[in-house]
Amino acid sequence: MKTKIEYTDEPLGELMVIKDGLPSPDQLILKDDNVKITIALKKSSVEFFKHEAKKHHTSYQRMIRQLIDWYAVTNQKSA
Repeated sequence: MKTKIEYTDEPLGELMVIKDGLPSPDQLILKDDNVKITIALKKSSVEFFKHEAKKHHTSYQRMIRQLIDWYAVTNQKSA
């Protein structure tokens, strides 16, 4: 059985208000345009991503998408 927490009436010290650093809900909406494609990958590559995704509790498709996005951004030539 869990022990009961007893709270005391002690002074909290100096308090200060901090600015909320979280984005508003409308800023959380994904604004990227996604395009569905069909791609053929090596079975060993897909198995690798499935294994890693399971370890990190995520989707293997999300991992592949992130990898491609990262590659595109880092290799994009500046105009």
